Amino acid sequence: MNKILLSLVTCLFLLHAYPQTGYQIQLTLRPYKDSKVYLGYYYGKIRALADSAMLDGNSAGVFQGKEKLPGGVYFIVSPNKAILFELLIDSQQHFSIAADTTSLPGSIRFTGSPDNTTFQSYTIFTNTKGSEIVASQKELANTHSKADSIRLRDKIKKDNTDIQLYRENITRKYPNSLLATLFHTLKEPVVPPAAQQPGGKYDSVFAYRYFKSHYWDSIPFTDERLTRTPVFEPRLDKYFRDLVPPEPDSIEREADRMLIESRVSKPLYQFLLVYFVQKYVNPEYMGQDAVFVHLFEKYINTGEAEFFTEKYRQFLNNRAYSLMANLIGQPAADLQMVDTSGKPRPLYEVQAPFIVICFWDATCGHCKVIVPEVDSIFQAKWKQQGVKLYGVMVDGGQEAWLQFIKDHNLKDWIHVYETKAQQDSTEAAGKPGYKQLYDVYQTPILYLLDKDKHIIAKKLSYQQLDQVMDLKGKKK
Repeated sequence: MNKILLSLVTCLFLLHAYPQTGYQIQLTLRPYKDSKVYLGYYYGKIRALADSAMLDGNSAGVFQGKEKLPGGVYFIVSPNKAILFELLIDSQQHFSIAADTTSLPGSIRFTGSPDNTTFQSYTIFTNTKGSEIVASQKELANTHSKADSIRLRDKIKKDNTDIQLYRENITRKYPNSLLATLFHTLKEPVVPPAAQQPGGKYDSVFAYRYFKSHYWDSIPFTDERLTRTPVFEPRLDKYFRDLVPPEPDSIEREADRMLIESRVSKPLYQFLLVYFVQKYVNPEYMGQDAVFVHLFEKYINTGEAEFFTEKYRQFLNNRAYSLMANLIGQPAADLQMVDTSGKPRPLYEVQAPFIVICFWDATCGHCKVIVPEVDSIFQAKWKQQGVKLYGVMVDGGQEAWLQFIKDHNLKDWIHVYETKAQQDSTEAAGKPGYKQLYDVYQTPILYLLDKDKHIIAKKLSYQQLDQVMDLKGKKK
């Protein structure tokens, strides 16, 4: 008997001394049988599969691997690729799940994972409260009674407060848990009431600054688990959309701060750098490509982004060098072109308060529509304002180009092109061509320069260029 007891003690000691490695998630998922199910995960807004398991005739299977899974929010996927329910994977990676998919989420049971037991209780609670809130909102929309309106609004407010208190209770009990991190990421700052603001009245500037300065409270840029949640990337989106001024300098300062803070966590640093690069390599707003150039020069071209594939790094390299020469506010590269008669007409010899450069192709379907419209506004308005229109033939051949000019009576333009000899000379000297200098990889493309040949606007419509010139004229 003593030997048996000693063996049990020894086994327990060995289990404690040598912690479990990898992951093993036992799964019973009724009514599925003899079919494959999947374990998926979030990576920002992306959903991907981490593993698969074959269920046997008893609906049982196992997800397992030799390496631990990164902490984050995961989900179980059915044989027909539908997400069934979410779960948390963090420090506890050896546990079991039993569920009946005909009665989710109430039928889910976790064994050996207190984190998921807590998460499941929270999910059921919020589902119940959420249903009550929706029902109250529908009733509120259809009521005509003032008393009922007050009652329903109070109930909605109480239900929302109950959810928030539930979250706060979990956060207090398990401050370092993944669930607490999720709640911190979901919670937004509460601006002090007007009576507590400067002067005792509402101040929109104070409210904005308070909200922005507290936006990232309790969300550490060192927690790599954030990358595998569906809530962190939307939080970033809102911050840069609503709270950060759209000027490149402001965006760069914020991005640098986040990247510097996250360097202690390689997965989070990688996530953030990829996020910023993809957001600004082809930005939504003109001029923000300067942010991408900044990221390239400070992080990518210095060897701090080795996780990018060689192919993607080459793409970023090409994009950066195509943008460096045409950032807003910089002097435009000179264009050594010749006109329709073969006479040299360099860009920098053109004198005007504004110069519009139109890169176009006589065989391009879009150009056939837009170029005559550009000419219309030029003839009707710009020409009288002293604007010069510098039209550059990109492709399509000289014959088609000259014929289009004639057919559409594109008079008073400075029509130019680059000769074959000029192209060969540029290539032989190892210099960038005008397509790289102006990032011309589609047509038509419009640039607006001031009298000193600085780039004011680029890649806008001719209507937008007209608005920019009007605004500049009013400022003068």
